[in-house]
Formats: sequence, structure tokens, C-alpha cells
Amino acid sequence: MLVLQLRYGGTITNQIRRLGASCDWTREHFTLDEQLSRAVIEAFVRLHEKGLIYQGSYMVNWSPSLQTAVSDLEVEYSEESGTLYYIKYRVAGGSRSDYLTIATTRPETLFGDVAIAVHPKDDRYSKYVGMMAIVPMTYGRHIPIISDKHVDKDFGTGVLKISPGHDHNDYLLARKLGLPILNIMNKDGTLNKVAGLYCGLDRFEARKKLWAELEETGLAVKQEAHTLRVPRSQRGGEIIEPLVSKQWFVTMEPLAEKALRAVERGELTIIPERFEKIYNHWLSNIKDWCISRQLWWGHRIPVWYIVGKDCEEEYIVARSADEALEKARAKYGNNVEIYQDPDVLDTWFSSALWPFSTLGWPDVSEEDFRRFYPTTMLETGHDILFFWVARMVMMGIEFTGTLPFSYVYLHGLIRDSQGHKMSKTLGNVIDPIDTIKDFGTDALRFTLALGTPGQDLNLSTERLTANKAFTNKLWNAGNFLLQNLPTRNDASAWKNILAYKFDSEESLIGIPLPERWVVSKLHLLIDMTTTSYDKFFFGDVGRETYDFFWGDFADWYIEASKARLYNSRGHSDSSVAQAVLLYVFENILKLLHPFMPFVTEELWQALPQRKEALMVSHWPQTSLPRHANSIKKFENFQALTRAIRNARAEYSVEPGKRISASIVASEEVIQYISEEKEVLALLSRLDAQNVHFTNSPPEDAEQSVHLVAGEGLEAYLPLADMIDISAEVERLSRRLSKMQTEYDRLKARLSSPEFVEKAPEDVVHGVQEKAAEAEEKIILTKNRLALLKSSVLVTE
Repeated sequence: MLVLQLRYGGTITNQIRRLGASCDWTREHFTLDEQLSRAVIEAFVRLHEKGLIYQGSYMVNWSPSLQTAVSDLEVEYSEESGTLYYIKYRVAGGSRSDYLTIATTRPETLFGDVAIAVHPKDDRYSKYVGMMAIVPMTYGRHIPIISDKHVDKDFGTGVLKISPGHDHNDYLLARKLGLPILNIMNKDGTLNKVAGLYCGLDRFEARKKLWAELEETGLAVKQEAHTLRVPRSQRGGEIIEPLVSKQWFVTMEPLAEKALRAVERGELTIIPERFEKIYNHWLSNIKDWCISRQLWWGHRIPVWYIVGKDCEEEYIVARSADEALEKARAKYGNNVEIYQDPDVLDTWFSSALWPFSTLGWPDVSEEDFRRFYPTTMLETGHDILFFWVARMVMMGIEFTGTLPFSYVYLHGLIRDSQGHKMSKTLGNVIDPIDTIKDFGTDALRFTLALGTPGQDLNLSTERLTANKAFTNKLWNAGNFLLQNLPTRNDASAWKNILAYKFDSEESLIGIPLPERWVVSKLHLLIDMTTTSYDKFFFGDVGRETYDFFWGDFADWYIEASKARLYNSRGHSDSSVAQAVLLYVFENILKLLHPFMPFVTEELWQALPQRKEALMVSHWPQTSLPRHANSIKKFENFQALTRAIRNARAEYSVEPGKRISASIVASEEVIQYISEEKEVLALLSRLDAQNVHFTNSPPEDAEQSVHLVAGEGLEAYLPLADMIDISAEVERLSRRLSKMQTEYDRLKARLSSPEFVEKAPEDVVHGVQEKAAEAEEKIILTKNRLALLKSSVLVTE
């Protein structure tokens, strides 16, 4: 499988730097790697030859601070508090009472008004349709009053001022109606000479001054609070200005159709699947892409103009300046002079070519291109599905005839512990280098990999601490193995260990229950993780392997193996434990290696008999034997162990104290549990010499703690072994007295009509719950006291 992993670095220049390619500064522009530049120019020329690139003056999103156009996808909208301004527009030739009131959030754009529109069925204004209105503060400039069904009668006053040079909707309406386009703004966000006395003022300063003067002249009606949907630049955060500007565009609809069909036919799979709807929605409603930028870095647009000619009519698209000059001379003569377009291409244009532009394209015979294109899967963030992924798909199909990848795996964004996006302003940025120093590379990788595809991850210290502990647990498990495996030069011992195979039914039948259980569980895990890897459910792989290693292998089998390793009566018992420990642990390392490559490789190579690195070892074999019956039997064994441990904790038995036990079960259950008596004694802290197995309760059952571990499996633990009965009776008696006092107090409150009738319902309900809980505890304590007192009497 070939995987293309992309990091969102702002510009493709950063990607080139990561590959170690050369980046050279020039006075005007940033010249990228020669191969990439050649590919970008080739792509532009081919799109132009197909009629998919054109130049024109259209409405764009303009960033006054950067003084460049930005694409629709680089504009972020936010709900912000603003103001709705009501302004009088007098009707030319009418009386002082003949005026239309418009409501606008941007009064400064009135200098660019070219018409006033009302709804055709709005009776309030029908008499004015066809007349002229006077634009305020413009020394009597007249504009027509027209009707159009797209006017919203219910917004503001129902009167719409049309400023096509500074509003996307107004621009489209003006083009439909054949109205002129009037631009009132300079590229830096100041008003131009069209604004008269306001020329040179910043757009927001002009707004304040204009409103003040409208109030002075009596043309200001009122202003009111209004929630605005404000467009801001993703790059700098400033408010975007809709502006008509001459730019280069790509016709996107033909490209989008092919990209849509790729998903529809199942040729491209997006993971998680829910993002397919977002992908389809965007491509189905795609607009032409403004690809020119007025920046000083990036790829120069490969277009040359003829000196003295109209730029929109006379230009040459070429792959180099020499080629452009040759074409110009052929058409205009040898004395012609040309100059290159000063604009650069949107960085996402070059990024869209990334899967093949760095592999030698347009030379498709290049070895890198033939070997690495297309890849199998793209892994990247869900936030650039539009910016990057869809564009790579469109460009890949367009220029190579092949999808650049078959799968798109979208991971979430890494946020802080509170779910906020990291930013320097908020001071919540988590530096990965510092995190690695504190928690380790593997712990950080594992934490990030456990995230759900497409879902943002809140990175907290608690998560990192937990996975650092997991890494330490893995390391300690490796140390345990190394301490309990034979030395490298003990050939005889290693021969015995390596003789064990666990790839057949017969090999599992011949080993003890704990070993059969852990190997069977491992084989189930291998199948599950292999399937999950194939489906790209990486988080599931990590979580399942984590649970198996910590919950099954470390907490249960390693502890059980100590009965073989430390108390073994025979050499074979020790060998089988060593063989199982080695087999399970090395497969755990294989499963975890993609997540935690450093610690797993270190542990792997520390194990004796390793002839190759973990990184190049074979993936664990699948469809290996597992015994469901053995798993069920050991789960019964675990339930019994847990029941005994819980009883010891409940009665505060000292950890080092060994106690007696009578295990009551059917003959079948007794058979497999009694075979593991030493393991049971080790894990439950029992006195192995006084562990008895029977099919009926013992004679001292009444003086024992009775445990039900499962259906048909019980245990009796003598109280005398566990506690000082007299001291416990005294302690519980004092506790019962306090509990009874508290219970009586609660009942007294509930018996008071004044409390029940006047107190809030939730307060009364809370007291009732406390009383019920106290009563339950009293009953349990009395029962336990009765048991203890009966034990004292029997002893006496």
C-alpha cells in the first residue's frame, strides 16, 4: 500500500522544504523547486488551452491588509453584533415627504449605489417605481428606482440599495439587470475619489463620519442593533471587502463533474463516510475559482502582456519568457515588448498538483511517477477537504486521467483540553517537542492515533499521562520477560521454548488453561486488528490492543505465569509459560509497532533469538486456532478470583495474609479450577494448603463469608481467617449507632408536615433518598453483625 500523508503547512513551499528541495529567494518572488514550477506552469497552460482558464473583472473577496484576492474557501463567516442604519433617499422632483428609507449595515457604500429596488407587489412603494432617487451626500447624484422580485419585503424597510461594486448579491443583480458597476474603494480599504470629500478615509472611519453628517442634514432616520454575518479573512482575520477586480479564474464545473462521479462509482472512498455528503454538496454547488493573488511569493502566472495593449484583449500564455517573446514577435513583429503578469497563483493551485507534480510530471515516463502514482490512500485533516483534497482529485483526473488515490482518510484537528482551537493569541498552543520531552514520542503518537476519524481530539495532560503509563507498562513487561527467559547462550532451554507452536488445534489442547486462554484471546485480537487495519479503523486497533495488553496479558497472564516460573514443580511447566509469554508479547509488539515504533523496536531487539528488526518482520498470521470453551472456563476462574479479592478488600484483610477457602462447584468445574490451584492461591492470596474443592457447602459455612462467583461456582471464606471478629463486632456496633442516629434525624424531618409541605419538592425528594439509603445500610450492617456474633458464639 502506498500512502500519501500531507500536513497542512499554509503553503506548498513548506512541503518542499520538508522534502529538502531547494528554495531560492529573489527580489520579487519566491522561486520554488524547478520541477514543481515546471508542473505548475504546464497545468496552467493546459487548462488555458482547453478554455478552462479565463481572465476578467469580477467580484472577488478582497483582503485590504494583504491587498490580495482570497478564495471563497478562505473566508470565514462569524455572527457578530453590528448596527442597522436607516437612511432617507429623497425622490427627485417630489415633495419633502417623498422619500424612501433604506436599511443598510454599510452606509459608506452608498457612494457606489446605482439603483434602488423594491418588490413589484409592495404597494407602499409602487408609485415611485420608474422615478429617480437622490443619493445622500453626493451633491444630487440620481439613480433609478426599479422593482425586482428578489427584494425581501420583510427585511428592514423593504427597500434595497444596489451597490454592485461592493456586495456579491448586488453584483449578480446588477449584471442581470444591466446596471453599471461603480467602485468606491482603493485596494487598501480607503475610499477613492468617487466618494468625494470622503476620499482617502478608511472605510470604517468614513462610516462614522458619514453617519454623523447624515444626522446633521436630517437624512439619518435611526440606527438599531443587528446581528451580522461578518466575512473575515482566514489568513489575517480582517473583514473582507467584496470588490470588483481583474483576476484569473478556473472554470470548475467540468472538473467537479468528474470528481463527483469518482465517489458515486465507488472509485474514491472517503473515510469517515459522512464527509461524502459534504464533498458532494461542495462540488455540486461549486463556483469558478479565482486563482490569481497579489502577493510577492508563489508561482508567477505564466502570462505575458504586450506593452501598450489592453491587458484583457492582448496577452500570451507560454511556458517560459522566451516562448512568450517568440509568440509575440510572430504576431506583432520583432520590436514588440512584453512583460509578465505581476500576480502569482493561489498556493492551493500548486497544492492541487502535489500527488504528481513532485514525481516528474508532465513526463509520465519518469520512474518516480510510474512507481508512486497513483497512491492508495491520502491521510489528511478534515478541515482541508475542500481546499486541498477535492482539488487534488479534480486535477489528478484532469491531467493524468487517473485518481491520485483510492481512499481519503480524514483525521480530526488537535485542540486543547477544553476543545478550543490552538492559537498564539489564546496561549493554548501545545508544542509537540515539549510534549515529547515530558511524555515521550510513543505516548504522543499513541494518544493522537486513538482519535476517531474525522473527529477533533482534545489533547489533555490526562490523556498523555495515561498513555505514558501504558508505555511504561509495556517496557516493564519487556523487562519481566527478559528476566525470566533463558540467557542467549542456553541453547537447550531455548530449544525447549522454541519447540512450542501455537498455530494448530493440537498445540493448544496440550497446554494448561491460563495459557490456552491468553493465546486464544491473542488470536482473536490478531483477527480483529487485521480487519480493522484493512478498514482503516486505527483507533479501534489501538484501543483493543491496549485493553488486551493491560487487562488480559499484564494484569492476568503475567501474574498467573509467576506460579509456573517461581513455584513450578516441573521443567515443562516453566518452559510452556516462557514460550507463551514470548509468543504473546512479540505479537503485541507487532500490533503496536505502527503506533509506538520506538519502544516496540527497542523491546523487540532486546529479546533473544531476534534475527531481524521488528519493522521488517512479518505481520502476525491470521485465522489461528482459539478455544472459546477455554476462554469461558478462564472467565469463570477470573470471576472467582475477583470475588475473593473483593471480599478481602471489603473485610480489610492485610495484603500479605493468606486465608483458607472452600470452593463449591460441579465436578466438571472443580476439575479445571483445581488444576490451577497454585495460580488461584497466588492471585487470590490464599493458603494453597487449605484450599478445598467440594460439591457441597462446608461444615463451617455459617461462620464463613459466602461468595457467588457465577452460576454453579461459589466460595466460602472462614471469617476467623480474615478478621479479628471481636474487634470487628465492636467497630460495627459503633458504626451502627451513628447510622441509626442519622436515620432517625432524617425520618423526623420527613414526619414534619411543615417541612414536607413548605420545602421545595426536590429537597424533600433528596431527604427521602438519603433516608432510604441509610435504612439499607443499617439492614446490611445488622446482618453482618449477626453473622459475626454467631461466629463468636460458635467459637466460644
